[in-house]
Amino acid sequence: MRCSAILAAVLALLAAPGALAQGLGDALTGGKWWADLRYRYEHVDQNNTLRNADASTLRVRAGYETGRYYGLGVLLEAEGTGVIGGELYNSTVNGKTQYSVVADPEAAEINQAYLSYAGVPATMLKYGRQRITLDNQRFIGNVGWRQNEQTFDAFTAVNESLPHTRVTLGYLYNVNRVFTDKSTQGNAKMSSPVLNVSYKGFGIAELTGYAYLLDYANAPASSAQTWGLRFKGDWSFSEKLKSRYALEYAVQRDYADNPASFNVRYYTLEGALSLASPAPMDFRLAYEVLGSNGAVSFQTPLATLHAFNGWADLFLTTPPQGLRDAFAAAGVTLSGVKLEAIYHDFRADRAGGRYGTEWDFQATLPFAKRYLAGVKYADYNAQGFSVDTRKLWLWVEAKF
Repeated sequence: MRCSAILAAVLALLAAPGALAQGLGDALTGGKWWADLRYRYEHVDQNNTLRNADASTLRVRAGYETGRYYGLGVLLEAEGTGVIGGELYNSTVNGKTQYSVVADPEAAEINQAYLSYAGVPATMLKYGRQRITLDNQRFIGNVGWRQNEQTFDAFTAVNESLPHTRVTLGYLYNVNRVFTDKSTQGNAKMSSPVLNVSYKGFGIAELTGYAYLLDYANAPASSAQTWGLRFKGDWSFSEKLKSRYALEYAVQRDYADNPASFNVRYYTLEGALSLASPAPMDFRLAYEVLGSNGAVSFQTPLATLHAFNGWADLFLTTPPQGLRDAFAAAGVTLSGVKLEAIYHDFRADRAGGRYGTEWDFQATLPFAKRYLAGVKYADYNAQGFSVDTRKLWLWVEAKF
């Protein structure tokens, strides 16, 4: 019966080659294209023996996604980063180790290339190199701040057939990291199933459960399984005053061929208030803990790490004694310019020793619909971990 049905379908397709060709041509030419450019200057000044870094780079990204042909589609996206002026920084692959690191190597590569299928109701299937961002990107993200984006070679299935529910199932077999293929750290080979299920039927809140089982082929000591729950929501007191909140808890254990045996925990609490007038303002308080057992600490290697624990990027890898980050943020929009200030107090999870404090400031201005300009500054004051670090960024970007 199955063979007869397949044969009948093939004969039907062969019977109408003109219609098939026309449909295929429409799908190929009826898609959408995009491009974006970002120029950025980054300055790094650290209180150590390294020379100050000055990185002037331009990132260009362009892509095209076809229309649907019997539910099938193709997306291709290329990305390239070039250096403007002298290469006065350590890109991690240029050998200039006398400078501080700015992880924006000069490179050109395929950023995304995948086949998708939307022929199953309320489901999208993708196979190939793709961008994956889950929740607030604390565990799986695209590291969009860096010029070379992090993408994944993976199979993913997203289903929304159940009411108020979104199920994301994936299998990751390689991570294309920001360091590019020129680096020995540029690819992370793995065999990693991931599951993320969110439910919005509560009305004022969303509950998400997840399981990320990371099995590294060439780094078994990094293999770990993470199971967690995230609860977030918002509440309007009036048209002008609104609140947001988030609570999250996760457990991380050894996985696959990891020779260690550990069980460490993560949790975060966050509350925010937004005021619509006299000017749009936002205030946020949060407390995040990446736990430690004294030898192993909670890690989030696939996260968009720059968005967490300070823009100076001193805690991209959680210290062995863990990390407690208490921070407060305030923002306001004046004449179209969004201003933001954040203060972090960093301490160890074990024994509570103090690591340091950090002030972060940012101003961004969108203009002419397609453009954005920004300035950003981070000032980390070391009190027990790493060294005093100051970073400055100036950038402008355009999207088409």
